[in-house]
Amino acid sequence: MIVLADLSELFNGFLEKLIPSFWSFLVQFLALVVLIVVFLIFGYKPVKKMLNKRQDHIEENIKEAEENNEISRRNIEESERLILDSKVEANKIITEAKEKAIEESNIIVMNAEEESKAMKRRAEEEIKQKEADSLDAIHKEMVDVALDASSELLKRNITSEDNKKLVKDFIDELSEGDDERAN
Repeated sequence: MIVLADLSELFNGFLEKLIPSFWSFLVQFLALVVLIVVFLIFGYKPVKKMLNKRQDHIEENIKEAEENNEISRRNIEESERLILDSKVEANKIITEAKEKAIEESNIIVMNAEEESKAMKRRAEEEIKQKEADSLDAIHKEMVDVALDASSELLKRNITSEDNKKLVKDFIDELSEGDDERAN
């Protein structure tokens, strides 16, 4: 039991050194409690309040960031839709412009063809008119030559009725010759 007695002495000595007297222990304990209360009032509550404010601020920032992300996502979708609509509109405008250009080129070609046909008709009419004028001139010249030749042959003065009859006969012969050549 020596060992237990030594242990008990050792423990009592330790307790005496740790807590020298009850009153001193009580004062120190009360000082510790006052210190804890002061810390809670002036330290813990303001720190907790500051941490709660910080947490609220962070939560607000997160919520605001999420809202901004949602707005950004909607704006991106809207932008993409507008870009797609713009591309569709641009393609539509290009297609309409191509169609209009083709239509206008067709109109220009048709106008050019009509104008060339009209020019060809006018040229043909002009040629026919010149041919008719030339034939009239040739007929008149032939009539004059025939009259001169007939007056030389007859050596006499031909009356105007004789002239008309000779000219008519001569023209009829020429017309018959032209008809035979045409066939």
